[in-house]
Amino acid sequence: MPSPATGWAGAVTTGVGATPNDPHYCEGAAQLRLGEGFFRPDSRPARDLGVLLARRLAGQGPLRVLDLMAGCGVRSLRYGLEAGAAAIWANDADPERLPLLRVNLEPLGQRLALRLSAHTAQKLLADCLLRDQRFELVDLDAFGCPAALLPLALEAVRFGGVLYLASTDGRSPTGHDRVAALRSLGAAARAHPASWELALRLQLGVVARAAWCLGRGLRPLLNFSDGRTFRTAVQVQRSPLALEEDQLGLLAHCHGCGDQQVQSLKRLRGWQDCGCSAPPPLAVSGPLWIGPLQDPGWLGDLSVLAAGGHAAEESRRLLANLSADAGEGARVWPMAEIARRSPAGTVRLRHLLERLRREGWSAGVSGVMPGQLRTSAPWAVVLELAAAGDGTLGG
Repeated sequence: MPSPATGWAGAVTTGVGATPNDPHYCEGAAQLRLGEGFFRPDSRPARDLGVLLARRLAGQGPLRVLDLMAGCGVRSLRYGLEAGAAAIWANDADPERLPLLRVNLEPLGQRLALRLSAHTAQKLLADCLLRDQRFELVDLDAFGCPAALLPLALEAVRFGGVLYLASTDGRSPTGHDRVAALRSLGAAARAHPASWELALRLQLGVVARAAWCLGRGLRPLLNFSDGRTFRTAVQVQRSPLALEEDQLGLLAHCHGCGDQQVQSLKRLRGWQDCGCSAPPPLAVSGPLWIGPLQDPGWLGDLSVLAAGGHAAEESRRLLANLSADAGEGARVWPMAEIARRSPAGTVRLRHLLERLRREGWSAGVSGVMPGQLRTSAPWAVVLELAAAGDGTLGG
């Protein structure tokens, strides 16, 4: 296995961004070269939240980070400079990335224990298992679906630590490639109006099943997407909490009337009749996570850290949106669909929320996908209150 890198050459100079003529890039406290590999500047909110998770963990003791797919090293560099990591292992499967990593991570050489390597994630994680080596934060920023790596990745996380993973497989979990979803997720994925949330819940369901097979429990900390990448952070527990398995279930959607139903696998029974006189077959997705997507306590801590750190304004807005919606309840409808099915036509989300809450139902704006309503109310009640018209609430 690799040893900490020494004898590095090169230096990182300052710059405001990366252009063909100026390959340097600045983000947070990091200044680095991007090199020739894949890099998305607009993924900064995801990197900001990773740094905030690391800072939150560093407040509990020494922070050891495993960056499995380090790329140019921007996440590792920020974990060292901004989160106070005590040790970082930066790995990328492409050995041609190592010279760039050495240059970019040189500022960390005197700050912490640093290790660089060029292994496949499978080999590195298997070696960590053999050596009983674990980390407070494992960052798995994968291309495609990371499901095959999950058992080993979970083994590499210390109890109380965090697995922060990403998937760029957008077709399978959103119902556009059902065969691939069965292969990679072991689940049915059907077209759904809240497609981003469906993908996140399917991803979280795979994580939960992998953790339970190992005798571990998990606490979802945050889940979000930009429609291209689906990101999940979970805290790994020594054992499952009581009734944790109740959070794995199925989500059904009727393409005829728009109704949605949720059931726990633990209490699976027949589906109820929807609002169609001759209902089409329900489109059922799962197994997937039907419990909360966000942890309010952690998000509150991250928001405090973001206010005094390097988080971008877009990242702070994302935290605010997630903090306002814990993701309790898997039934979510786009306001466009409600307006299309309502005799009143266009419906103001704020007014519909007021009506639902006044009638005693929980209701809120989805923090995962813009312009969507999350509520415990039956679909018929949602449409009835939407049809009341905005004028009933004084405009």
